[in-house]
Amino acid sequence: MSTTHEHQQHMDHSSMEHDHQHGGHSGMDHSMHMGNLKPKFFISLILTIPIILMSPMMGLDLPFQFQFPGSEWVVLILATILFFYGGMPFLQGAKMELSSKEPAMMTLISLGITVAYIYSLYAFVMNHFVPQADHVMDFFWELATLIVIMLLGHWVEMNAVSNAGNALEQMAQLLPNTAHIVDENGDTKDISLQEVQEGQHVLIKAGEKIPTDGTVLKGSTSVNEAMVTGEAKDVEKEQKDKVIGGSVNGSGTITVEVTGTGESGYLSQVMTLVENAQNEKSRAESLSDKVAKWLFYIALTAGILAFIGWLIASDLSTAFERMVTVLIIACPHALGLAIPLVIARSTSLGAKNGLLLQNRQALETAKKVDVILMDKTGTLTEGNFAVNDYRSFNEDYNAEQVLSYISALEQNSSHPLAVGILNKAEELSLDIPEASDVDNLPGVGLEGTVEGKDIKIASVSYLNKQSISYDQELFDKLSSKGNSVSFLLIDEKNIGLVAQGDQIKPAAKSMIQSLKDQNIEPVMLTGDNKQVAQSVAKELGITDIHAELMPEDKEEIVKDYRDNDQVVMMVGDGVNDAPSLARADIGVAIGAGTDVAIDSADVILVKSDPSDIMHFLTLAKRTQRKMVQNIWWGAGYNIVAIPLAAGVLAPIGIILSPAVGAIVMSLSTIIVAINAMLLKID
Repeated sequence: MSTTHEHQQHMDHSSMEHDHQHGGHSGMDHSMHMGNLKPKFFISLILTIPIILMSPMMGLDLPFQFQFPGSEWVVLILATILFFYGGMPFLQGAKMELSSKEPAMMTLISLGITVAYIYSLYAFVMNHFVPQADHVMDFFWELATLIVIMLLGHWVEMNAVSNAGNALEQMAQLLPNTAHIVDENGDTKDISLQEVQEGQHVLIKAGEKIPTDGTVLKGSTSVNEAMVTGEAKDVEKEQKDKVIGGSVNGSGTITVEVTGTGESGYLSQVMTLVENAQNEKSRAESLSDKVAKWLFYIALTAGILAFIGWLIASDLSTAFERMVTVLIIACPHALGLAIPLVIARSTSLGAKNGLLLQNRQALETAKKVDVILMDKTGTLTEGNFAVNDYRSFNEDYNAEQVLSYISALEQNSSHPLAVGILNKAEELSLDIPEASDVDNLPGVGLEGTVEGKDIKIASVSYLNKQSISYDQELFDKLSSKGNSVSFLLIDEKNIGLVAQGDQIKPAAKSMIQSLKDQNIEPVMLTGDNKQVAQSVAKELGITDIHAELMPEDKEEIVKDYRDNDQVVMMVGDGVNDAPSLARADIGVAIGAGTDVAIDSADVILVKSDPSDIMHFLTLAKRTQRKMVQNIWWGAGYNIVAIPLAAGVLAPIGIILSPAVGAIVMSLSTIIVAINAMLLKID
C-alpha cells in the first residue's frame, strides 16, 4: 500500500440482498391457544381436589376418600366444569391441528381427556339410571388428574419458553420512554419516544440512556454501548460520530440528530433478528415434527389394538382403560417442545453474548464446517492504521521532527494513514507546525510548504523514479511486516520515514489455532497486496492466502470451495464481503454499529472479536447436543412406555394407569424444559 491516498471503492453492503431459504412453521404455535396457564392451573387444581376426595381411583377407594348421598352428582358437575374449562386449551389446540390436517400433540391430549370424560358420562348414566346393569367404573379421577397434571406441565413449559425469550424484553427495556427534543428556537421539550421522528434534534444529558440512533451535532462525551453491542469499554463520541439507541451516555451533554427510530433503529433490528431466529423452523424441528406425527399414528394404532385385544381378553371397561393409557403415555408434546425450547435458549444466549443469529439453520450447519474463509482487514486485523516505526536519516532532524513535519501535511486529511500519523503525534504531544499550499500528488503522496521548506510525503515508487537513495534493506524489513512506508522529503532529499501497519486483533492468533485443533481449515481473503497479506498470515499461522481480491473474486473462491463439496463459513466485515457472505453456507458478519448490513449474513458478531467465531461454533455444537438429548427425552421413552401402557406385562401384574401415564408424560416435558435451560455458551 502506498501513500497516494487513493481510496478503495467498497461495495455497499446494504445493497446486497440475501434471501435465506427458511422452512415454514408447520408446527403448531401452542402459545396462541394456551393463554395464561397460571390461573387456569390453580382453578383447575381447586376443582380437582374434591373430585380426588370423592371419586375412586380406578374403582379403588383410597383411605382419604369419602362419599355421601349425592356426592356422585358433585363429582359429575365439577368434572364437567373441569373438562370444558381446564381442557379447553387442549381442545382448541386439537381443532387447530386438525384444521391444518396435522394431528399431533394437542390432538392426542384432547383424545385422551375426551374419551375419559365421555366414557365417565356413560358410566354415570349406567350406574344411576339403569339399575339392572352391572356397575361400570368411571374415569373422573383420572380425567381430573390428567387435566391438572397436563396444565402443570404446560405451565412449566410456557414459563421456560417465556424465560428463553427474555432477551427481547431486556432489549426493549434499554430504550427510555421519553426524549428531550430541541426545536428551531433552541427550546427543549419532552415527548414520548414513539413520537420522535428522523431529522429531529435530541438533547441527551449526562448519565441518560440514548433514545434513538443518531449523529452527534454538538458536544462530546463517552458512551457505554455494552448493553447494545457487548463492547465493555466506553466509546468516545464527538461531532459527526454515530450513537446507538439504548446505549448509555457518559458525563458529557450532547445534541444528536435522529437517524433511526422505531423499526429503523439498530436496537429494533437486533430485536427482529432474535425474534425471527426464535420463530423460524430448522431442519431438526422438521424431523421432530415427523417423529411426532409418526408417534401419533403409532399411538392411535397401538391404542386401537390394545382396545381390541383387551376387549377379547377381558371387558369393555378394561379395554377402554388400556386404550386411554396408551393415548396418554404416547402424547408427544414434550417432543414438540424439545427443539423450540433449545433454539429459544440458544438464540437468547447468543444475543446476550453478542452473537445475533439471523438464520438459525446456521446452528445446524456449523457442525459440518470444513473451511472458514476470513477477510483480513476488520476481521483478523483492527482496520485502523497505527505508526509502528518512525526515524530520521539526517542529523539535522530528529525522529520526532520527521513525524511532526509529516503530521503538518496530514492535518487536513481524513485518510486512514493520516489518522494513524496524527494519533501518534498527539500521543507524543508533538508541536505540529503550520503547513501551506498543501496539494495531493497522484501516485506520489502529498506536497506542501512547512517553515519555508518544500516538503513531500512520498512513496517508494516516487523515490525509485526520481533516483532518490534510501535504505532498501530497511524498507524491505518494514514492508515485509505488513507496514505501509512513507518517506519524508525536504527539498527532494530523503530525511526520514514513517511506517504504519494495521494491527492484528489480540484474539486472532488463538482463534486460528483453535480452528486448526478442530480440523477446520482457516483461509485468509484480502484485497490488500500479497506482501502485506503474507506477513499477517505468517504471524497468525495461516498457510492458505488469497490476496489482491475484488468482491467478486472472494465470492468465486467461496463458490469453488462449495463446488468441491466443502461446507464453507465466510467471515467478513460486512461491507465489501457481502457477495461472499451470501454465497457461503454460513455467512458471518463481524462488526458492530448501525452500518452492519444484516441482510447478507446468517450470523452477526456484534463485538468484532475473532474469538466470538469460536463462541459461535461452541454454541452451535452444544445446541445440537441438546437437540438430540431432547428428542430422546421427548419421544425415546415411548419405546418402552407404549407397550407397557398397552398392558403387555399384565400377565405378571404390571399395569400402567392413565394417571401414572399422565405423570410420566408430564415429567418428560418438564425434563425437556429443564434440559433446554441448562444450555450454556461457556
